[in-house]
Amino acid sequence: MTVAGTSTAPEGRDARQASAPRHRDADLGFDPDQLPDGLVVADADGRVVRFNAAAARITAVPAAEALGRPLERALPLEDLEGRRWWQLTDPYGGLAIRVRQPERNLLLPGGREVLVSARYVRDAPLGPVRSVVVSLRDTEARRRTERSHAELIATVAHELRSPLTSVKGFTATLLAKWERFTDDQKRLMLETVDADADRVTRLIAELLDISRIDSGRLEVRRQPVDIGAAVSRHIQAYVAAGQPADRFLLRVEQPLPALWADPDKIDQVLSNLIENAVRHGAGTVTIDVTRSVSPREGEDGDNTATSVTVSDEGPGIPEESMNRVFTRFWRGSKRGGTGLGLYIVKGIVEVHGGTITVGRAPGGGAEFRFTLPVAAPAYLA
Repeated sequence: MTVAGTSTAPEGRDARQASAPRHRDADLGFDPDQLPDGLVVADADGRVVRFNAAAARITAVPAAEALGRPLERALPLEDLEGRRWWQLTDPYGGLAIRVRQPERNLLLPGGREVLVSARYVRDAPLGPVRSVVVSLRDTEARRRTERSHAELIATVAHELRSPLTSVKGFTATLLAKWERFTDDQKRLMLETVDADADRVTRLIAELLDISRIDSGRLEVRRQPVDIGAAVSRHIQAYVAAGQPADRFLLRVEQPLPALWADPDKIDQVLSNLIENAVRHGAGTVTIDVTRSVSPREGEDGDNTATSVTVSDEGPGIPEESMNRVFTRFWRGSKRGGTGLGLYIVKGIVEVHGGTITVGRAPGGGAEFRFTLPVAAPAYLA
């Protein structure tokens, strides 16, 4: 490798900038400008010989301006206490046993945060540093994740506070003044406590589901599922709770392929979609169960699937909100809810190998359609 730092004349620097990238691209076997993260490489003299497109984007410094400059000037980083990073770490004159700097938050000029890690390349374990390879990553993705976690904590705290306050209030009142209440009053307060306890239980279950979905640990225990009968059970429960029977229209295509899925999780999907239609929609809630084509591309053998469409005749979902329906905390209206249900529904459908979409129903309301492959458990395949 030609060490460029031996010449300080502009002509020598230009020649180095013209030749070094081509030489290094050939060595790497790929174009560093295609990397998603910033890549900065300094030679044995501490001058920048590689500054890829991502590094230029993250630092807002053109590559032509950075190449050939000393590393500490091309990449003037400070830690969160305002100390100059390269003077603090001293990669070329520091400990000979040091081979890297772990990733940490540092500041670019102007106070913009960036995630930085570095590798010290030596020809021998205790030899001088031949080059310093620096990786840069924008913190925006991490900030979005942190904001999402903060929103989740705030939402959970808010949703837990109301039922727990109610439970505490009623139980404390009953314990202190039990004899003063009639049996009907006691029953009413205990029923309220029971309903609030169910609400807390549902919220905890949602949080566990989100944790498993995000970590890829949501398990599916496949069994034969009669999805038409499952939908019927949900409709009967709503009718028993006071909804008019003629508000629901169930159409089941026959014959349906045998569906193997996790019955509890499919019930969770159906419950959420039908509840959304009842609570946020209007008019008739129509549920169509039909034979479909498997959403898994390139599937060998039987590619049949089962599709379920839930639609209503309400105002529907605004076009600009369609792409946010399955994200966390999206709420179709102000009628309560945590905004986590549809996010969980999407995770459950996808862990089954299926797909779910949202659109506008023929009657003008919202239309949710999920499709599940009929795959059997592995031991029956």
